[in-house]
Amino acid sequence: MIALDGVTKTFGLTPALQNFSASIARGEFVSIVGPSGCGKTTVLRLIAGLMAVDAGRILINGRPVNGPGHDRAMVFQQPTLLPWADVLSSVAFGLEIRGVPRAEREAVARDLIQTVGLEGFERHYPRQLSGGMQQRVGLARALAVNPDILLMDEPFASVDAQTRRGLQDELARIQSTTHKTIVFVTHDIDEAVRLGDRVLLMSPRPGRVRDAITVPKSRPSGEEVEADLFAIKSRLWTELREGA
Repeated sequence: MIALDGVTKTFGLTPALQNFSASIARGEFVSIVGPSGCGKTTVLRLIAGLMAVDAGRILINGRPVNGPGHDRAMVFQQPTLLPWADVLSSVAFGLEIRGVPRAEREAVARDLIQTVGLEGFERHYPRQLSGGMQQRVGLARALAVNPDILLMDEPFASVDAQTRRGLQDELARIQSTTHKTIVFVTHDIDEAVRLGDRVLLMSPRPGRVRDAITVPKSRPSGEEVEADLFAIKSRLWTELREGA
């Protein structure tokens, strides 16, 4: 579904990505990890069409990415909610921009507010919500426009560990029911392995794919799965240290 072919991106004299190549299947959850400054966020912004490649190409369903599209939505580390908009209005905002009638967009928004566990908070404003609740609003807002692809840039990094685990569970549940294609950037290897069908490990700047690891999601023996996951995390930590 998503193909990045020899992508290079430079900012001034600083190369962020060089010959970055990867493919992501429809409905796949791909986590991206790597050292700070390796270009993880740049990959997301290029897929989103928020910036252009300098060389190489990005294709979605065989078509080149030349700018933002309705098939993609991005969730940032900070939810960037409008301070004057309540939860219902925030979630419905993208649909309002697209001209969806009020009754229809509010119905969609209410359904998603329930999906992310915020029922009863429809008329609350950002200042009345915790960080985790704000991030749930951001996720619901992205899902409201029904994108094929969800691009997530360390969306749970700014919340406490307990809230983070709950948000991870919520995202995994949503992905299992909607089958969205998700590209998820994180610094947290445990999070990357827990959520992803595959983990892409990037090299230090200029970033490229150093390793791609498939994560087993189900096996007859739970002990076998845990052993596999432990081995994957150890491998990623080792490669990160060696590449630092």
